[in-house]
Amino acid sequence: MTEHVSRYRQEWFGGVRAARADILAGIVVALALIPEAIGFSIIAGVDPRVGLYASVAIAMVIAFTGGRPGMISAATAAVAVLVGPLVREHGVEYLFAATILMGLIQIVAGLLRLDLLMQFVSRSVITGFVNALAILIFLAQLPQLIGVGWETYAMVAGGLAIIYLFPRLTTAVPSPLVAILVLSAISIGLGLSVHTVGDMGNLPEGLPSFAFPQVPLTLETLQIIFPYSITMAAVGLLESLLTAQIVDDMTDTGSDKRRECAGQGSANIVAALLGGMGGCAMIGQSVINVTSGGRRRLSTFVAGAFLLFLLAVLGPWVGRIPMPALVAVMIMVSIGTFSWNSIPNLRRHPPASSVVMVATVVVVVATHDLSLGVLTGVLLSGIFFAGKVRRMFAVERSMVEDGGAVLYRVSGEIFFASVDRFTSAFDAEAGRPVIIDVSAAHFWDISGVGALDKIIARLRRDGSYVEVIGYNKASADLVDRFAMHDKTGVELGAVPH
Repeated sequence: MTEHVSRYRQEWFGGVRAARADILAGIVVALALIPEAIGFSIIAGVDPRVGLYASVAIAMVIAFTGGRPGMISAATAAVAVLVGPLVREHGVEYLFAATILMGLIQIVAGLLRLDLLMQFVSRSVITGFVNALAILIFLAQLPQLIGVGWETYAMVAGGLAIIYLFPRLTTAVPSPLVAILVLSAISIGLGLSVHTVGDMGNLPEGLPSFAFPQVPLTLETLQIIFPYSITMAAVGLLESLLTAQIVDDMTDTGSDKRRECAGQGSANIVAALLGGMGGCAMIGQSVINVTSGGRRRLSTFVAGAFLLFLLAVLGPWVGRIPMPALVAVMIMVSIGTFSWNSIPNLRRHPPASSVVMVATVVVVVATHDLSLGVLTGVLLSGIFFAGKVRRMFAVERSMVEDGGAVLYRVSGEIFFASVDRFTSAFDAEAGRPVIIDVSAAHFWDISGVGALDKIIARLRRDGSYVEVIGYNKASADLVDRFAMHDKTGVELGAVPH
C-alpha cells in the first residue's frame, strides 16, 4: 500500500522544479486546446461549448484515471468526424448518450485486456501514424495562412523564432508560452488585423452543468447510438494507445495500457454528463506538453483546470489571442512530431517495412482517418510477415541406405501460408516406404495439419507405407486433436539411420 501511494505521488509530483514545469506546460496546452476544441465542435456540428467542456472534463478526469502520466486527452477530430450524422439526424442529446455508451465500451475493453492487441502494431505502422499525424497537424494550419495579410506571416515567423531561440536564453519558462504571450501583447497593443481565437466561435460563459442526456431509455435509442458508440470507442482507444506508446518512447518510461483504456472510458462518461462530446488522447498536445516539460499527471490536470479558468474568468481576453501565435505553436508540434530519420531509413530499412510506413501515411493523409491508416498498416505488416515466414521452409528428399525407404526431412513453419509449398514438395513414390521427419518443423494451425493429411492420403493411395516421426509436443498435440489420417504406427522419436 505504501509503495502504491509513493508511486502515485511520484506520478503527480516530483519536487518543486518538476511541479513548476508541469504547471507551465499545462498552461501552454490549455491555450493550444481552445482553437482545436472549437474547430472540432464545428466538425461535429455542435455548439463550441460542447467541445470546450469536453476538453476540460476529459483532461481533468484522465489525470486521475489514465495509465500514461503526462499525456493529454481532450475532444479530438478523430471522434468529431464520426458523430456529425448522429447530431444532424437526432440532435445533440443523442450525442451525449452515445458518448456515455462509448465510455462504457472502453471500460469493458480495459477489463477484457484489448490493449494487448497493440502488440500486433509494428514499429513501421507507429512511425507512419506519427508522420501522418504531423502532416495533418500542419495541413490543419493552412486555412489560417491563406488569404491573410502580411501581419499574419510576420507573427507566425516571429512566433517560431521565439519558440526555437528562447530556450538558448533560459528553459525556466516554456518557449511556446512566451511566444503566445509576446505575440498577444503585440497584437493587442498595436491593434493588428489578424484572426483571433474569438473569430473561431463564441466562447462559453460560466461553468458546465451536470445533467443526464434527455433521450428515451428504449431499445430504439440503443439501436440508434450503438453503431456510433462502438466506432467512437474503437477509434478513441486506437489513437490513445498509439499516442501512449509514442509518449512512452519520448520520455523513455512505461505506461499502463489497460488502465488507459478504462481511464479513457470514465473520462468520456464524465464529459458527456457535463455536456461535452467524446474524445481521446491528442498526440499534438501531448507533444507540446512533453516538450514544454510536462511529465506527470499534474500537467494534464492543469491543462484541463486552466482551460476551465480561461473560459469562466478570462473569456473576453482569451478571445483576443491571435491565431498566428497558436499556428506557430502547432507548426512547431508538426515539425517535432515528424520522424525525420524515417526518410533516409526508407533506403536502409527492409523494403517491406518502408512500404508499410509509406502506406500508413498515404491512407491517413488521403482519408483523414487514423484508424483506417493504422488498419492498412497492420494488414500489410501481417501479409509481409506471413510471406517472410512462408519462405523460411524447406523439404529435403533422400534415400535411407538400408530398406529402400524414402526420407523427407521437413524444416520450418507449417501454417496456412506455407501449405501449398509443403504439399507440392512430395512426389509419388511408387509404393516405396516413406518416412516424413518433422523434427525440425512446427505445425501452427489446422491448415498445416490438413496439408499433412492430404500428403499421407495421396502417398497411401500410391501404395506407400507412410511413417511420420519427430513431432515436437505442440505439433503432436495439434495432430492428435485434428488429424484425419490413421496414426497407428506413427512414432515420436529420432530419425532412423
